[in-house]
Amino acid sequence: MSSFSEIIKSDTPTLVDFYATWCGPCKAMSPVLDQLKSKMGDSVRVLKIDVDKNPAIATKLNVRGVPTFVLYKSGNVVWRQSGGMDINTLISKIKSSI
Repeated sequence: MSSFSEIIKSDTPTLVDFYATWCGPCKAMSPVLDQLKSKMGDSVRVLKIDVDKNPAIATKLNVRGVPTFVLYKSGNVVWRQSGGMDINTLISKIKSSI
């Protein structure tokens, strides 16, 4: 299994979804992320990180609210946003960032 740092250093853009199981907006984003995968396929990787199970990484990356989305390309943050959004907004943010 690849480590977080190996995954985000990939040339394939990686969208990291910081979420919590108790978070309503996070649950609402789950089908949006499924749509993202079906619309963008292998052109973007989606990585979900539960902040309650991984508090160290959430703290290190200054994640203060959930959901927070961070898009990495070759190890660099190219876009970051907190809060839910619809599929068209999400795709447009990703495409304009990569």
